[in-house]
Parts: sequence; structure tokens; C-alpha cells
Amino acid sequence: MKPEFENIPLVKAEKRFEIEFNEHYAFIDYRETTHQIALVHTEADPELAGTGAAAAVVEKTLNYIEESGKKLLPFCPFVFAFIKKHPEWKRIVDEKFEGYDKL
Repeated sequence: MKPEFENIPLVKAEKRFEIEFNEHYAFIDYRETTHQIALVHTEADPELAGTGAAAAVVEKTLNYIEESGKKLLPFCPFVFAFIKKHPEWKRIVDEKFEGYDKL
């Protein structure tokens, strides 16, 4: 994660995790059960394109999921690609996830 995002807090809203940077947002839509959190869609305001904000919200969200003790279901293609690029995060993916063997 780029240094400018390190101290920005992750906000867990009702259906999304988000960060705010320079009055713009990067967020991930999610669904949560007792034991799992499914990440469905990642998006950043156009003004944040190329800044690393989307990757920062993903990394902060993965940290949150790990700390919560829940398992991840990475349905979002951006999150899936992030985990492929950073395989150490596979440790929090639910082994029952359909694409687990592709990570």
C-alpha cells in the first residue's frame, strides 16, 4: 500500500467497506455471514484512478477480515487479482471457495 493511504481509516458501512482520500472514495461492496465475508465489487471515484486507492481499500479490508477471524470469498475480480498478485492473502480465503485452486 502506498504511504499516503496507510493512516486513512477503513470505514465499515452497512454494505460496503470504504476509504476517503481527498474527498473521494474507494469502496468494496460486501455480504457477510456468521463465518464469511464475500467481497463482491470494488470501485473508486474516477478522480482516484491510478492512485492506488482501490488496492489500499482491498488491503485494509483483507486486514479487517483476517482480524475478524472470518473467511474470505473473493467474488470481485479486482480482489481475486489482488490475491493472485499477493498470494500471502490466500491464507484467509475459504478453501471451499470455487476458485480457490486458481489463486
